[in-house]
Formats: sequence, C-alpha cells, structure tokens
Amino acid sequence: MDFLTQATWSPYVAGAGIGVLSCLAFLLSDRPIECSTAFVKARGLISRMFNREGTDKKEYYKEIIPQVDWAFMIIPGVVIGAFIASILSGQFHIFWVPAMWGTSFGYDPVPRIIVALAGGILLGLGSRWAGGCTSGHGINGFIQLSLASMITACCFFAGGIATALLLFRVIGA
Repeated sequence: MDFLTQATWSPYVAGAGIGVLSCLAFLLSDRPIECSTAFVKARGLISRMFNREGTDKKEYYKEIIPQVDWAFMIIPGVVIGAFIASILSGQFHIFWVPAMWGTSFGYDPVPRIIVALAGGILLGLGSRWAGGCTSGHGINGFIQLSLASMITACCFFAGGIATALLLFRVIGA
C-alpha cells in the first residue's frame, strides 16, 4: 500500500487500473465511463428546480435524463479521489495561481480565474459538440476500436498542445 503515499504513480499501473475500470463499467452497466455527461445532467437538475416542465420537454433532456446516477457521481468521485490522493502523498496545498502561470502572466488571481472559467466553458461546449470528452473518446473509444473516437481524442490532444504552446510560448513569453 506504499504506492498510495507516492507523489506520482506509475502511468502503467494507473492506465491498467483505468482499463479494468472501463471494462467493468461496460460489463456491469453496458455504458462507458464518461465525465462531460455528468455536467449536462447537473445543468438539467438545476434547470428542473426552476422550470421542471420546460426542462423535461427539451429533446436533449429526453435523451440525457437529468438524474443522479453512477455516471453523475464520477465528477464528485474524481474531486474526492484527487483530494484523498493529495493528502496521502503529502502534496496537498492551496494556491490561487500555479507557478507556471504566475511566471508567464503574473500572480494576480483574477485573470487566472477568468481564463480558467472561460477555458472550462469552452471545454464543456467542445466536449458536448464532439459527443464526449477525452475520457469518453480517448479511453472508451480506443477500447471499442472506434476510429471516430481515436480521431477525436487526437484532436483533443493536438488542440491542448497548441493552446499550451500559444499561451506559454507566444502570449506569455
């Protein structure tokens, strides 16, 4: 159990664990592991609090039913799991601006929060437009040998690399 206290885990062990988890998800629920749908379900649940009838009439929510299920619980599970891992490894600390961002753009937290929020919104829109996120396409699509998912995952990573290079090499230089 010493590996639980390590600052970083072997990518081979973590990858094998994700592979086993993905296979179990297919075996037990006939559904892939996915994250972006959980955010859509959360939005639907919030919308239902204010206008249940209007939300339930939307075609989108007829296909993706706003409910708390195992797929919805992945998001809190990721956050809680990351928190527990950071505590066990002794790496937990709170900071508003990561060092890499601070050296390139300064340590004022307001621009960092605005950019993080804008990035999160664009990521959410893009993942719904692509029909899933990197976990949905990158992990489960590869397991199913889906060419469309493989191309989508490659585009996700290419876009991420291009954005990081643009931010930290061009704009933040």
